[in-house]
Amino acid sequence: MTAALLAAGVPAVAQGVKATDDAGQTIALPRPAQRVISLAPHLTELAFAAGGGAAVVGVMRYSDYPEAAARLPVVGDAFALNFEAIAKLKPDLVLVWGSGLNDRQKTQLRALGLPVFESEIRDVEGIARTLRTLGTLMGTSPAADLVAREVERNWAALRAMYAQRKPVRVFFQLWREPLMTVNREHVISRAIEACGGRNVFAQLPALTPTVSWEAAVQSNPQLLVTAGSKVEPADFGRWREFSRVDAVKRQRLAVIDGNLLGRMGPRFVQGAAQLCEAIDASR
Repeated sequence: MTAALLAAGVPAVAQGVKATDDAGQTIALPRPAQRVISLAPHLTELAFAAGGGAAVVGVMRYSDYPEAAARLPVVGDAFALNFEAIAKLKPDLVLVWGSGLNDRQKTQLRALGLPVFESEIRDVEGIARTLRTLGTLMGTSPAADLVAREVERNWAALRAMYAQRKPVRVFFQLWREPLMTVNREHVISRAIEACGGRNVFAQLPALTPTVSWEAAVQSNPQLLVTAGSKVEPADFGRWREFSRVDAVKRQRLAVIDGNLLGRMGPRFVQGAAQLCEAIDASR
């Protein structure tokens, strides 16, 4: 991805634009968005990657990529939004993570009269689709489509590389206390499958289920994986207490860059490649 694409952001057209978000809502704007607020770090990355970086005027805490995003006004975090600050920035488009905000917060945003684009990415195809949709809403479709096609190509190549390899039972630790993981609908589970892994809790109904230590130990994963970053270092919690678990016995514990695998943005495929390497090493 070139610096020029990340920096691009001047809409090429002045006519009205329309798109449908992941909640099935139609967002119709009289012209491409010129003042965008992003309420999730991965949506900030997507907006910049789609060529709309110059239009982004406010972000959620931890929106630190690309570097220009880290210099923008912060209007909230995972616990609270500053609605007064949001209103003062006069956005003509607000990007929200569907499962990252509660219904009350979404209602308050719409009560301010703001166009809200709701995103809920569950697979890499969703990353590419979101790039293209944001390109439509920001009038930067050529740049957005270029990056979307790059994501699709890289994902297809990764899947082809690992498709026929020996299966490995994988437990992905989303959080340590309570112990949380992901089910088959989560984009991280899609990456596990693409790498030839088998998510040991794929069948659970919740997207990010909490599981007991007893159930986790009984699943006997061959590989334990978690994400880490400078802000949140990796911690495997109690796993090392259970020496009979195959992954612990063989010291198969992998840490993946959380800024890649943990964010549903264009860099996700890079994180998936790290995951594939860890799974391959445990075979």
